[in-house]
Amino acid sequence: MQERHNNKERYFQEQSITTRKFVIPYLSDIIEVGPQTEVLEIGCAEAGNLIPFLDLGCKATGIDISCSRIELAREFFKNHPQNKNLHLICKDIYLSDLDGKKFDIIMMRDVIEHIPDQKKFMNYVKKFLKPEGKFFLAFPPWQNPFGGHQQICQNRLLAKMPYFHLLPRPIYRFILNIAEPNKQRINELLFIKQTGISIDRFERIIQKENYTINKRTLYLINPNYETKFGIKPRKQNRIVTSIPWVRNFLTTAVYYVLSK
Repeated sequence: MQERHNNKERYFQEQSITTRKFVIPYLSDIIEVGPQTEVLEIGCAEAGNLIPFLDLGCKATGIDISCSRIELAREFFKNHPQNKNLHLICKDIYLSDLDGKKFDIIMMRDVIEHIPDQKKFMNYVKKFLKPEGKFFLAFPPWQNPFGGHQQICQNRLLAKMPYFHLLPRPIYRFILNIAEPNKQRINELLFIKQTGISIDRFERIIQKENYTINKRTLYLINPNYETKFGIKPRKQNRIVTSIPWVRNFLTTAVYYVLSK
């Protein structure tokens, strides 16, 4: 599993497949996606999520703080027939005005849980959304079995150990220091422990920031698991979905479409 996270081209293709098969149909119920659509992906990494949008003729912008990943994206897209419609930016989103542009769709897949001060971020990012624009977000709730992203561990036991990221921070750090050989990965996992977000807290933030939820779906089995592992996605049970706090532990992914 950890090898998968090191294979950037494979991850790039997996992102594309999941977005084409699940994200665009999910959005298409709310907003028409086509040549008239301008799309922004925040935290785009290699920008695999933008391939299906480009294939539909959209104009796409990807921004990421990692210059090495943006350079990989440029390499991966150099032969794409619609690459003239793609603009890739290496910059902190807080330090870019994106040339004053506003977008029909802003998307973030598995990114919001890595951002410190999500309340500040959700307030800030509104300025990039057109008045009728839509903001798509997908993330794994922090308390789900692998919400700590422990699958990226080099240690195979830790990579397959559910829920251990929920241990108190000192105990969690102690286990990582003992068992995980990659010190950079330890720092990454500890950072995620600070920034991981639950369904309940996310919804408190968007309510306070005056977003409207146009669509929301909780998944027992993450749609991305079909691409990665061949496991069909499955929506969360309605009873579980209706129970705050409990649903965080049993939901592997949640999809939202928001408007301001």
